[in-house]
Amino acid sequence: MRRCWILQPGRMDYEESLTVQRSLFTARRAGLIDHVFMLLEHPPLYTIGRRYKARDHLLVSEDELTRRGIPVYETDRGGDITYHGPGQLVGYPIFDLTEWYQDVFRYLRDLEEVIIRVVADYGIQAERIDGLTGVWVQNEKIAALGIKMNWWVTRHGFSLNVDPDLCMYDHIIPCGIFDKSVTSLSKILESRINMDQVSNHLIKHMASVFEIDFEKITLQQLMKRIP
Repeated sequence: MRRCWILQPGRMDYEESLTVQRSLFTARRAGLIDHVFMLLEHPPLYTIGRRYKARDHLLVSEDELTRRGIPVYETDRGGDITYHGPGQLVGYPIFDLTEWYQDVFRYLRDLEEVIIRVVADYGIQAERIDGLTGVWVQNEKIAALGIKMNWWVTRHGFSLNVDPDLCMYDHIIPCGIFDKSVTSLSKILESRINMDQVSNHLIKHMASVFEIDFEKITLQQLMKRIP
């Protein structure tokens, strides 16, 4: 079993999360820290990945979003455009995959497997769709993936819709897929879902799929370990 620190800072500004990820990436690659798994929420925002024409899938002007206090970030992750916001669990693994395997596609499938198991805990059958990254329930996307990897050390990760404001997806073509919509646990079950409970399920399945032992740590404690 591999040791992994788990960091759960609650709701974190997106730019701060990027700064933290970069610091952890550098430290993990240098062998100064163990693997880290960040599990958090973001305030409302949109992120645009590296896919060609991803910006074209933003359906409102950035000026309008700025007036509403909703930023748009261009990122270095893979994938297209997506939404992050309250009610959505976001996971950022900072893993050195050489301790598992050197296979990007297997890593993506393992992240999907974690989410499929979490959703199954709520009596919902989720699945993969050939040719599309992410997790789906009856042709609606419940989880999106977008990763970055250098020297087999990972950044970015996935987002699972627990109980977000799904109307926020009306302003984009999610992940650049024109003929499919998004969903959430609360929409499917027609009830409010406890985020802490979902987090516990996710941590359990992350530990099982990746064969890791989690050790809780605060952001302050973790930053003290990085020179």
